[in-house]
Amino acid sequence: MFTMKSIPGGVCAPEGFYADGIAAGLKPNGQKDMAFIRSDTLCDVAAIFTANRFQAAPIRHFKKHGITQTNFVLVNAKNANAMTGEAGVADIEEILAHAKAVFPSLENPVMSSTGVIGVRLPKEKLTAGLETFDLTAKNPDAAARAIMTTDSYDKQVAFEVTLETGESFRIGAMAKGAGMIDPAMATMLCFVTTDAAVPADEMKALLRSGAETTFNAISVDGDTSTNDTVMLLSNGQSALYHREAFAHALHKAMHELALMIVADGEGATKCVAFEVTGAKNDEEAAICAKALTHSLLVKTALYGEDPNWGRIASTIGASGVQCDPTTLTIAFGGVTVYDRGTILFDAETEAKAAKVMRKKAFAIRCDLGQGDGAFTAYGCDLGHEYVKINADYRT
Repeated sequence: MFTMKSIPGGVCAPEGFYADGIAAGLKPNGQKDMAFIRSDTLCDVAAIFTANRFQAAPIRHFKKHGITQTNFVLVNAKNANAMTGEAGVADIEEILAHAKAVFPSLENPVMSSTGVIGVRLPKEKLTAGLETFDLTAKNPDAAARAIMTTDSYDKQVAFEVTLETGESFRIGAMAKGAGMIDPAMATMLCFVTTDAAVPADEMKALLRSGAETTFNAISVDGDTSTNDTVMLLSNGQSALYHREAFAHALHKAMHELALMIVADGEGATKCVAFEVTGAKNDEEAAICAKALTHSLLVKTALYGEDPNWGRIASTIGASGVQCDPTTLTIAFGGVTVYDRGTILFDAETEAKAAKVMRKKAFAIRCDLGQGDGAFTAYGCDLGHEYVKINADYRT
């Protein structure tokens, strides 16, 4: 048995972690654009990365060195250091070598980046910026703001987990992401810190399991970035580990951050859960739910608050899963509009469904009537503001 409560502190909530964000001149107008996370003892580290085949230089650097332990993570915004070839990896080597020269206590430092693709890192700005770091700072808010790109707000969570012995460990996390989000993770960075003594050989499996129904179940625009990273840092300072409790806390942290990312989708006004049940199996349920989050026709209907159930049905039929119109049920919230071959979409039902769609968050429920498979994917609407943001992204 265990209990869990939300606490302040973000990535600095666990014992022994520090973080801050500064303005290195990558963003205009003195905005914070460079952050660090540090542990005062060496951490075991595990990470999962983007499915995009053109993985960015920070990911290639991490894999090249086979990093399994570190006490320092450097993160920059505004520049993804992607599609920059071996020169991009060499730039990271140079920046991190400078960091170790300035701060000799750093061990196996790693780097993560987000921003514009196809531009070399401004090394002079980054090396000058890291010289101003105060490694004893506990400013999780500043760190979370510094890694933002088109995000409209920072994204942080932290929890304290108390075991039945009365002892406790903590987990904290921050993330960024608002556009280029698709189920495979995308332009999405997430850093999780914990003082739980998580066995090193369990960390990646825990991350993968947690991501499957959180970061891999969200979509803003169907694009998969070059830089996706979810990183778990465990310094073990609590000397406690309870696998079930930790897995629950990790999933909770990732789930809350994933929903924040969807709600903050570029130009988004709604966060929608596509709950698919009655599929042939869970795999087909996931295919169907994710297809609904991808569909531009569905997303624009959400923006227009139009309960166009035909678009839902069409997307399900096109998804390739086993389905039949005589077993399908579609509901907006608790309002059923189509029930196993019977259209229930009269004026009164349409008005009720439209009322559901005016909410900031709601569920669209689809029972395929084919089996016991179930999966929920999360998406948002797509409107004028998304086009405006991305048309002007490099400027």
